[in-house]
Amino acid sequence: MTDRVAEQIAALRDDDWAIREEAATLLGELNDPRAVDPLVSVLRDQDRSVRDAAIGALTSIGAPSVMALGICLTDPELSVQEAASAALASIADARVLNHLLDALRSQDWIVRMHAAKALGRIKDSRSVRALVPLLQDKVKAVREAVSLTLAAIGESAMPALLESLIHPDWLVRLHAVEALGKTRSREAVEPLLKVLFNDEDSAVREDTLRALGLIGDPRAVEYLFTAMNDPAHRVLAIEALGHIGDRRAVPVLIQVVKGTNSPVRSRTVASCGSAWSEETVAQAAAVRALGVINDTTALPTLVGALQSTFTRTEAAAALVTFGLKIVPLLIPLLAESTDDNVRYHVRETLTAVGWRGKNSK
Repeated sequence: MTDRVAEQIAALRDDDWAIREEAATLLGELNDPRAVDPLVSVLRDQDRSVRDAAIGALTSIGAPSVMALGICLTDPELSVQEAASAALASIADARVLNHLLDALRSQDWIVRMHAAKALGRIKDSRSVRALVPLLQDKVKAVREAVSLTLAAIGESAMPALLESLIHPDWLVRLHAVEALGKTRSREAVEPLLKVLFNDEDSAVREDTLRALGLIGDPRAVEYLFTAMNDPAHRVLAIEALGHIGDRRAVPVLIQVVKGTNSPVRSRTVASCGSAWSEETVAQAAAVRALGVINDTTALPTLVGALQSTFTRTEAAAALVTFGLKIVPLLIPLLAESTDDNVRYHVRETLTAVGWRGKNSK
């Protein structure tokens, strides 16, 4: 009987790069551990497509590849380290923890990035100490990978992340805030509120609003009302209120949509012809937030928002979230409005909720 695995392993040494690439791909499909070492040797192939096929094959084979790939992280050739770390980002386990921790110190940012992602799969608390310094890595992709991994590690990473909120480097604070948001831990709420009102960097404060929205803790609601008074933070605070979903926000958001709760300062926003301002952007954000919160007391306001060019699209999408409850409110508008754009959005909204009345065409 023909041994297909042995045949494809032999083909990995063919002079034709296309045959080597096909062999590596087929070995991934055959999923036989015997192919691991031959595929690892192909990580040194001069042709990029062959190396990529080998990475894909080793990833498909999975656990039997892990130890061999871990050893490759110490290979003198950086391209081999890159290939091994890329595969481990998808299949790593605790057996290669120490190899990955060492790889975080690689001079190659691609290796550092993939090593951080791989550690996110393992979620071992012992990696926190090595990861935190990379929150100030010179490469953004590495910092983002580290932030995601610390968030994935979760509770055991919290002390280091909270401590990083007062780091002198704003990038460390920024990515610590991002990681804390992704943990969705209630423990982070009060420290993040301190950052929101005290950090000197606007980017950090903005990401803090995003993080509070991700966490979704109602304790932040009243503080977000205060943050809305700052035009620079108004839209992000509104979006965070929508994510949190607390009904205390509904009257405040209705005021924004109606234009009765505007800050003193509002600048014009560059646009294609229409007189957009920061406040019209905030009104659209408030409409979206009301759709997420889904409180029926907002329905008349959302119907009214269909009349404005600045909020019409968002209002239609928000109304859809209420289902058939909107039909009695929209039918009169469909019959009475003389604005073709309004009528179009009303018809589309009614259709989206399943209404099939005689006026739906």
